[in-house]
Amino acid sequence: MILDAIFHNGRIHTMDRDRPTATSLGMINGRIAGLDGELDGLSARRTVNLGGATVVPGFNDAHHHLSMRGQRLRALDLMDGQVGTLDELYEAVRTFAAELPDGAWVRGSGYDQNKIGSHPTAEDLDRVSGGRPVFLEHVSGHMGVANTAAFERAGFSGRQGVPDVDGGHVPRDSAGAAHGLLQERAMSLVTDAFRPLDLEEIIKNIAEASRVGLSEGLTSATEPGIGTIAGIGNSPLDLHAFQLARETGALGLRMTLMPYITALHDVDSGNGNTLGRGLDLGLRSGFGDEWLRIGPVKILADGSLIGRSAAMHDCYHGEDHNKGFMQYEAGELETLLLGAHRNGWQLALHAIGDAAVDHALDLFETAQRDCPREDPRFRIEHFAVASDQQISRAAGLGVIAVPQGRFITELGDGMIAALGEERSAHLYRMRSLLNAGMVLPGSTDSPVVDGSPLKNIHDMVNRRTANGQLVAPQEALTVEQAVYASTVGSAYAVREEHLKGSLSRGKLADFVVLSDDLFTVPPENIAEITVGATVVGGEVAFDAGVLAGSSR
Repeated sequence: MILDAIFHNGRIHTMDRDRPTATSLGMINGRIAGLDGELDGLSARRTVNLGGATVVPGFNDAHHHLSMRGQRLRALDLMDGQVGTLDELYEAVRTFAAELPDGAWVRGSGYDQNKIGSHPTAEDLDRVSGGRPVFLEHVSGHMGVANTAAFERAGFSGRQGVPDVDGGHVPRDSAGAAHGLLQERAMSLVTDAFRPLDLEEIIKNIAEASRVGLSEGLTSATEPGIGTIAGIGNSPLDLHAFQLARETGALGLRMTLMPYITALHDVDSGNGNTLGRGLDLGLRSGFGDEWLRIGPVKILADGSLIGRSAAMHDCYHGEDHNKGFMQYEAGELETLLLGAHRNGWQLALHAIGDAAVDHALDLFETAQRDCPREDPRFRIEHFAVASDQQISRAAGLGVIAVPQGRFITELGDGMIAALGEERSAHLYRMRSLLNAGMVLPGSTDSPVVDGSPLKNIHDMVNRRTANGQLVAPQEALTVEQAVYASTVGSAYAVREEHLKGSLSRGKLADFVVLSDDLFTVPPENIAEITVGATVVGGEVAFDAGVLAGSSR
C-alpha cells in the first residue's frame, strides 16, 4: 500500500491516552493510516520532514460563531485595542460613516462599556453619522446601540415611538424616549431592518473567518445558532449558505451547525401524530458528513454577564434591583425544548447566570423523566456562574458544560465588577467540572473574544484578567487538560469523538504544527506560541513557511 503522505521527525502529542506521543504519522484518503512502527515498510507519495516541530491534533472550538466572526472581521472593529474611549468610538464611527454612501447602514461591533466608560447613545451617534442609520453591536452580542435614523429606518417614529419587547429591555430617558441601547430580544427592533443577510454576504463572512481560523490552528468548530434573523443567525437559508461555502471552497473548517430553536417547528409523522419539534423530513442532530453536520438545537435562556442581563439568584454588585432576566417564560421554554427532545435533538441551552443554570437543569430532568433517552448529552453553553451543588447536579445528569477560557482575560475584569469578589470564585469553573467527572470541551465564543485556540488554552491554564487579577485560581487546568478539552472534549460535545480529537489510527488527519511545545514552555508563555501549519484531511490548509521545501 502506498500512502498519500508521511509526516516524520516530529514531537507529536496525540491526545490518545493509550499512545500519548509519536514521531511520525501516515495518512491515506484523509485519515490516519498509522503512527511510528505501524508505518514500517510503507512508502508515500509525499514525505514531509517536520524538523522536530511540535504537533497536536487540530483544535476544535465547541462554541464559535464562525459566520459572525467573519462579519465582524469585515466591518467596523470597535474591540478593545481599536478604540479605548467613548470619544474614540464616536470618531471611528464618524470616519467609517463618511466613506459610505448617503443612507447606507453604519454597522460596527465589539465595543465594551466596561472598558470605554459607558454605552454609546443614540443622540451622540446622530451627531457623527451624517444622517445615516447606525447599529453598533456590543462585544457580547447580547445588546447593541441604534441611533435615531436606525429607529426610523426600522419603522418607528423616532426614539419616542420605540416599544418594549418581552425578553428584552429598552432603557429610556425621563420622557420615555429610547436612549439607543437595546438588550437581548429588543435588538430585533432594529436588526430586522437589515436582516436577513444575502447568501453572497454570508459566504464572504464564512470565507474570511475560515482563513483566519486555519491560521490559528482551528480545524473544527460548532456554530451555535443558525436559521433565524433575530440576533443569532444570518438568514433562514443559513444551512444552504454553509453548503454553498463548502462546495465553492470558501469553508475551510469542519463545521457542526446548531439550528436556533425558533427555526424548528412541529413535525407531523403523517399519521396524525406529532414527532415533536424539528425540521422538515425529520432532520435532526447528527445528520451530515465529516465536513458539515447538523448538531444540537440551541436556545438562549438568559443574557450576558458583562451586560448584567444574565439571570441571577442575587442582584448584581452595586445594582440592588437588577437580577437580570430570562428570555423566555418558564412554560414556553419547556414547551420548546421538550418538543425538540422528543424528536431526538441534542439540547443546548445558553445559561450564564446561576438562576438560568437551575432552569436548564430543571428542564433536563423533566425531559429525561418524560421521555428517557440514552446518553442525551445535554449541553449548557457558558455555565458561567455555578455552585458546587449545581456542578454535582449537572454531573449526575450527564450534562456537558461549555465554558470559555478566553473570557477570563478579555472580559474578566468586567465580570468581577458585575459579581463582586466573593461570587467571582464561582466564575467559569473548569477544574471542578473535571473533578465531578464531567467532560470539558474548549471554546471561545468568538467573536465575542479572540478566537485563537492557543490563547484560550493559555487562559484555561493561567486564569488572569487583563488587569492582572486572578479569577478563581483553584479552577486552573493543567496544559494537558486544556489541550484535551480543546481537541477530544470538543469532539465529544457533538458526538464526534470517534472521528476526531486525537491522532489515532482511523481518525481524520487533522493536525497543527506549532512553533514551540506548549507542554514544556512556561505556562505564562503559551499565548506566545504560533501556528506554523494546519493540516485538514491530510491536506495543508495553512502554512506559514515551516513546511515549504520539506516535502519530497
